[in-house]
Amino acid sequence: MSQVEDRLASLGVTLPQPNPPVANYVPFVRSGDLVHISGQVSVDAGGGIKGVVGQDVDLERAQAAARLCGVNLIAQMKAACEGDLSRVARVVKLSGFVQAGPDFFDIPQVVNGASDLMVAAFGDAGKHARSAVGVYRLPLNFAVEVDAVVQVR
Repeated sequence: MSQVEDRLASLGVTLPQPNPPVANYVPFVRSGDLVHISGQVSVDAGGGIKGVVGQDVDLERAQAAARLCGVNLIAQMKAACEGDLSRVARVVKLSGFVQAGPDFFDIPQVVNGASDLMVAAFGDAGKHARSAVGVYRLPLNFAVEVDAVVQVR
C-alpha cells in the first residue's frame, strides 16, 4: 500500500472501482507525463449527491459532493498509474463545476471539498491550480463535477 493510500485509509476513504464513461469518451488520457482525467461526478454506491446547490443541497452537503468527486478522481488516478498511486508526482489542476441555484455564490467553498482531499492525500504534491464554476445543469442532475490534470512518474 502506498503512502497516499495510507493517508486515505486514515481519512476513512476507500477507493471505489473507477467509474466507466457514460458517453463517447475515455476516463483519462495520458500525454507525456500528464494525465487528463475526465470529469467525475458526485456518485457513489448509494447513488451519490444530486440536486441544485443552494436549493436541494446545502453548502455542507455540496462540499461532501465535491469530496466524493475527489475520491472518484483518485480512483481514476490509480487506474492511470496501473494501481500505484505513488506514481502521482503532482496534482496540477482541478476544474470544479457546481450545479448552482440562482442565489448561490459560494462556489469556491464547495470545490474546497475536492481540493482539501487532494492536499490531505498527496501533501504538498496535492496543492494545485484550480477553477471553480457555477453552472446551470450537470449530467444526470449530480450536484458537482470535477476534472483533473495530474503529473505522473
